[in-house]
Amino acid sequence: MGKSASMSQTLDVSGSWPWPPVVRASVGWHLAALAAALLVPGAWPWAIGAVVLNHVLITAAGLTPRSSLLGPNVTRLPAASAARGEVAITIDDGPDPEVTSQVLDLLDAHGQRATFFCIAERVREQPALAREIVERGHSIQNHTARHRHTFSFLGPRGFHAEIARAQQLLQEVTGERPICFRAPAGLRNPFLAPVLHRLGLVLVSWTRRGFDTRERDAATVLARLTKDLRAGDILLLHDGNAARTSSGRPVVLEVLPLLLERLHADGLRAVTLPQALTP
Repeated sequence: MGKSASMSQTLDVSGSWPWPPVVRASVGWHLAALAAALLVPGAWPWAIGAVVLNHVLITAAGLTPRSSLLGPNVTRLPAASAARGEVAITIDDGPDPEVTSQVLDLLDAHGQRATFFCIAERVREQPALAREIVERGHSIQNHTARHRHTFSFLGPRGFHAEIARAQQLLQEVTGERPICFRAPAGLRNPFLAPVLHRLGLVLVSWTRRGFDTRERDAATVLARLTKDLRAGDILLLHDGNAARTSSGRPVVLEVLPLLLERLHADGLRAVTLPQALTP
């Protein structure tokens, strides 16, 4: 499936999980290596090398947030959304009691909408703030229950427990069930995609990011987000874990007004992911 596939294709969760070609090829590669090691004299070093090479490829795909080798991964909005001049501003790691309300005020002042990929335990701690996000016309989506640094090392049961718990908490607080998921730092392994399929979620990464959790200069963050900016882009910022400028202000609060002004000047409109991805 292409990166800008329609929502109807992306969220087709009927039937069994269609394993991606690279994963099916990996299974065949392992079987071929095993057969060679058992049946061909002296072939076992080559077989081990082949398996190691395969694992390097799979690991590299999991460490590349925008890769679709391990399964569907939305990195741009569908063509229909782009044709309407839409972009998606996605804001991760909140809600934050200091930052999120100010982000909401900036979005409202410019008449734009955003998608907040929230950590579910933070939503449980800040339920009124989470409900305010939704009440003000924005969307909350699944960014795991705890944002574990070891998330990409989990197996199927671990993925399911973490993501399903987040789904439950987010729905209980907001009354809305997420349809999109973003992995912590975008990192994952081959076991994630089938779990998302069973839970009715689509993996969403981004077109470009500002690295605003570590970059303290607002101009640099803005330049990364707006270079070659065009309709259909998915942009990544953070209200949680935001870096601070030299004056101590969360960098997202310096970047967002300038970004919203740029969108207006370019005739672009920021919408939520459910709005953009729904046919």
